[in-house]
Amino acid sequence: MIKRWILIFALICAVVLGLYWLFFHKKTIEKPRTWDDITKDGTLHIVTEYNATGFYVEGDSLAGFQYEMAKAFAQQHNLKLEITPEMLLSKQMEGLCSGKYDILANNLLVTSENKDSILLFSNPIVVNKQVLVQRTKPENDSLGLYISSPLQLGGKTICVTEDSPVIYRIQNLSEEMGDTIHIREIKKYGAEQLLAMVAHGDIDYAVCDKQTAQQMKNEIEGLDISQDISFNQFYSWGVHRSNKKLLQHINEWLEQYIASEEFAILQKKYLLD
Repeated sequence: MIKRWILIFALICAVVLGLYWLFFHKKTIEKPRTWDDITKDGTLHIVTEYNATGFYVEGDSLAGFQYEMAKAFAQQHNLKLEITPEMLLSKQMEGLCSGKYDILANNLLVTSENKDSILLFSNPIVVNKQVLVQRTKPENDSLGLYISSPLQLGGKTICVTEDSPVIYRIQNLSEEMGDTIHIREIKKYGAEQLLAMVAHGDIDYAVCDKQTAQQMKNEIEGLDISQDISFNQFYSWGVHRSNKKLLQHINEWLEQYIASEEFAILQKKYLLD
C-alpha cells in the first residue's frame, strides 16, 4: 500500500512539474528574442522559402541566395545558423512574434501595407519587380489566352502563392483598370510550382518576382514572362518591430556586404539573368 501511494505521489509530482515547465517555458519563448538573447544563445534562427532564392538541398549540402547571405551574416557575428523553410508568410510572421525565428530572410517586398505591419525592414538588398507568367503565344491563339498588355487582365484569373504580398499589387491594378481581376491563392505551393503548373497547362496565369520567373524560364520551356505587373521595387529582410538592435547590426553589415565582391558573385550565381 505504501509503495502504491508513493507511486501515485510521484506521478502527481511528474504531472505538476511537466505542466509547470510547459507553461513557463512556453511563456519565455513566446516573444521575439533580442540581440542580446541571440548572442548569448550563440545561434541565429532564420526563416526563408524553400527555393533557389531562399534555400534548398543540393546533394549533401545546402545552397540558395538567402541561405548564403544569412550564413555570411552569422559568421560575421560568430553565430551558428539555423535555417527553417516555410512558404506561408503568415506562418513566418507568427514564428517571428513567438521568438521561433529572428529574421525573415525572404527578400520581402517593401510596401505601404507591410510597413504598417509588425515588421521592421532592413536596408534594400535587391531591386526586383513582379511579372505575369503565361505560356508563350501560340501561332493560333483562338482562345485569346495570350496577354500582351496588363490591361487585358480584366476578367481573368491570376494564381499566386497563398499570403503573397503581390495580391495588393494585383488589387491596385484592378482598381486602376476599373475592371475585376480574379485572384486565386494556391495553398501549399511556392512560386516555382505555380510556374510549372502554367507550363503544363493546369493554370493560365501566375504572378511572381522576375528573378524567380527568369530562373524557371531557363529550366522550363514554353513560359512567357515579358509582361511587367509592377515597377522596380525594393526587397529586404524583416525583423520584429521591437528588435531595433538586431536591425542595426543587419544594416551595418549590409552596408559593407552589398558593396563586396562576395555579394556580386552571389548575385551572379542566383539572381542575374
